[in-house]
Amino acid sequence: MTPSARVSAAIDILNRIIDGEPGEKVLTNWGRGNRYAGSGDRAAIRDLVFGALRCKQSYGCLGGGETGRALMIGWARATGQDCNTLFSGDKYAPEALSEAEQETHSLDDAPRGVQLDCPDWLLEKFDDALGDKADGVLAALQARAPVFLRVNTRRTDLARVTELLAELDVTAQPHPLSKSALEITKNPRRVAQSAPYKDGLVELQDAGSQAVVDYLPLQDGQRVLDYCAGGGGKALAMAARANISLLAHDTDPKRMADFPVRATRSGVKIETAETDELSGQIFDLVLCDAPCSGSGAWRRSPDAKWNLTPDRLDELCQIQAEILQQASGMVSETGYLAYVTCSVFNQENSLQINGFLGANPGWALEKSHQLTPLDGGDGFFVALLRRA
Repeated sequence: MTPSARVSAAIDILNRIIDGEPGEKVLTNWGRGNRYAGSGDRAAIRDLVFGALRCKQSYGCLGGGETGRALMIGWARATGQDCNTLFSGDKYAPEALSEAEQETHSLDDAPRGVQLDCPDWLLEKFDDALGDKADGVLAALQARAPVFLRVNTRRTDLARVTELLAELDVTAQPHPLSKSALEITKNPRRVAQSAPYKDGLVELQDAGSQAVVDYLPLQDGQRVLDYCAGGGGKALAMAARANISLLAHDTDPKRMADFPVRATRSGVKIETAETDELSGQIFDLVLCDAPCSGSGAWRRSPDAKWNLTPDRLDELCQIQAEILQQASGMVSETGYLAYVTCSVFNQENSLQINGFLGANPGWALEKSHQLTPLDGGDGFFVALLRRA
């Protein structure tokens, strides 16, 4: 596909997302319906779409509108592309720019929320949580996220994996957020087809997510519950860190569908359980990686930034409070309750912990930590609680 044809495809996909369809679903369906597009084309179109969603307001300002076409015009101007070449009206190319579209727009006088691609109602939440770091974090969320690997240190080490990847012309380097993290700086899309990945030597996992697992007080012999396991990334990381008896649970068991395959590939043993099977069980550590706004990871799922509403945020906070309350009853007298979100908002983090402690005087906060994209990975909050 030509660059212009890719832009045309991105415009169509963006229009469907703007109309309310989930981004991943639209991209998947487009790929299935356009088999002529090679893997390189699909990857390039995906990058265009996700880049436009991350910068929806600023690109819309530069492009003079909120349609997929306006966003792609804004992208072209923001990245120094020649609009007249891309929008030529030739075969498979978008129509040539109209007289109105030829007018250039500037971000210089645009509101702060437009410049930083943040819904106005959320600016205050970023400011409250991050202070003078807020603008830097919002700017980081406008860019594509780095690609990180977690090295399975039970089976290999970072140096060996780096050598194996280099044979495929994939460049990796250690990252300070976690002793198991490698950042891929060249040819990241080759990783999924590489021997280290297929053989379970590495897993794709954000460095911030790895740092959260490093923060947990894991010791050999513990009985551990991953209460909101999802796809299982943190459970696999915990199993690689210590010889523990690990149980993974999620309210939607379908999220754990490929869990046994991934665990076998990684050489670890993790059992799964449905909610009714947890009754009466006690653990040395319960991890609650709670559903949240995802505000610390919006560069990976940028449409979530624009779909979040005040009501939905309140609903998520209620769910978080319920999860903490439920999980606390499964922690042993000397055990730990770990609460994690990939959010930077106080409402979901420190205030959530304060609310739990206020309602449960038998508990105390041992320590907590906030990561932001300025640290290199996604934004995460982690708190460790113990019985007072």
